[in-house]
Amino acid sequence: MLIDDVYIQVKAGNGGNGISHFFSDRWRPKGGPDGGDGGKGADVYFEAVADITVLGNYRQSKKYQAENGGVGGSNNKHGADSEDLILKVPVGTVVNYDNGTSFELTELGQREMVARGGTGGRGNTSFACSTNTTPLEFTEGFKTEFKKLHLQLKLIADIGLIGLPNAGKSSLLNELTRAKARVANYPFTTLEPNLGVLPDGKIIADIPGLIEGASTGKGLGSKFLRHVERTKIVIHCIAADNPDLEHAYQVVRKELESYSTILATKKEIVIITKSDLIEKEPTIKSDLKVSILDDDSIKKLLKLL
Repeated sequence: MLIDDVYIQVKAGNGGNGISHFFSDRWRPKGGPDGGDGGKGADVYFEAVADITVLGNYRQSKKYQAENGGVGGSNNKHGADSEDLILKVPVGTVVNYDNGTSFELTELGQREMVARGGTGGRGNTSFACSTNTTPLEFTEGFKTEFKKLHLQLKLIADIGLIGLPNAGKSSLLNELTRAKARVANYPFTTLEPNLGVLPDGKIIADIPGLIEGASTGKGLGSKFLRHVERTKIVIHCIAADNPDLEHAYQVVRKELESYSTILATKKEIVIITKSDLIEKEPTIKSDLKVSILDDDSIKKLLKLL
């Protein structure tokens, strides 16, 4: 099951405390201040990776805390700075803060800070001056707090296959690519998006069947529509065995337009799938008629894409 929507909390590391300390030895029984500063707490970063399943790692474990900075030491020893915490997320993840701001990770390897580590406290050495030669002062490191984050995946694909349930999208994906999407002769075989790679390297996504009311969340429709938003082109699949091809087309178009003006204006290629079942010329205008049983039609579709 593809997890594409999770809530987690992250916390950067606290800054390490500075210390108050005075050196002394047999030769310098009245030595001066030598308390070191605390180290910096670790930052928290998200890094974009190709694996679209990694949000599933956050389904059970919801809190992530980076290491605190080290405490300062004597002899002006600076506390250790902690190593940053790197959390993996899929390319296409939208990170939403609870204050309403958000950002997206759209490039493989992109790394973004989501929580900054606390600065270290000051040791008493840093307070020494001509008027204060024996300072006792020191400060604690900066304390950080948990941040609540909402992570949503929007698949990044060049081409999106859309249509009503049982429109032949998964079978077409399998034929065009080396994907192994599950197919069957009943609606809602596909319960999560499937991805494949065309021979020229373009990524194509099979978006689970949309139904009337999808834009309002019916049948998990709004969840799936989100994955179409980043595609450059949509391939609108209409099954030849549907009794009303025009209605099938308009249902999906209406949901795209209701959900987003961005979706409504995307370049669209309309194809009639299962063309081997056509008994008479379809009344709806299409760019191509395709059947997975007809190699020539698949080659024409690949050329068109």
